[in-house]
Amino acid sequence: MKKYIVFITAFFLISTNSLYAQTRTLKQVMELQMPKTAEDELCGTRGAGVCWNPITKKYYAAFCGNTGFPMAVFTPAGKRISNDSLTTMEDIRGIWFNPSINRIIANGYNDIGWINYELNNAGIPTTYYYKFTGMNQPNEQSAGAYYSGLKSVVFRDGNQVVLYQNISNASPEVKESVMIHWGRKKSEGPGEENESNGDNYNSNVVATNVKNEEFGFLNTADKQIELYNYNEGYLQMTLKLPETAPVEFSFNFSYSNGIYWLFDIANRKWIGYK
Repeated sequence: MKKYIVFITAFFLISTNSLYAQTRTLKQVMELQMPKTAEDELCGTRGAGVCWNPITKKYYAAFCGNTGFPMAVFTPAGKRISNDSLTTMEDIRGIWFNPSINRIIANGYNDIGWINYELNNAGIPTTYYYKFTGMNQPNEQSAGAYYSGLKSVVFRDGNQVVLYQNISNASPEVKESVMIHWGRKKSEGPGEENESNGDNYNSNVVATNVKNEEFGFLNTADKQIELYNYNEGYLQMTLKLPETAPVEFSFNFSYSNGIYWLFDIANRKWIGYK
């Protein structure tokens, strides 16, 4: 009888957690200081993203917007080991590590396509080649993130997360899309969906690869990161940011190695929260 009661209690707690979103507070854990100053030529303004390479055990951070904007490589402790001359080499928007092929990949502006970075023995990018060309994303400014659970690259497209997948090196195709119910828990139901519901959120989506909390969005109005599930698009977790955290409406938001990254434009550094 006692075992039966324990089972019922556990089932109730699991069911309750699936209906009601949880909340916790993030803390700053590290910084990645990007090269150059705001007065330098081709210095860059907005961050494309931060990706972690588990093979080289290094962070790779980049600006978006120009082929000559800076890219930087950091140790796990956040020490920059690349020099000021390292650039993105292409006009990129999103950057990620693909564990299926052990490559750092970035998607470019508009119809530039996706590129693979080639690294030297020290783990520094030296050149790149085009993996795909053409408009393999929802719009010209889309920034991709990698969802390893489904081997797909995800983009935000209005109220949806669109998953692109490629098989046997064919051009990426839309696998599916997930409607996001902004700020709504499953217990509240879908509500009335419209484009304006997402106006207070950064244009990027991040992929956490955490089951039932797969997609992350930055709520700029409430200064928090919200996690939604892949299956239904409902809010599962709210991560409160410190009051000092920099938030922007586009780009400057990333996730890698279990850390949420926000780019501080004024001080030219990525700040990691966990």
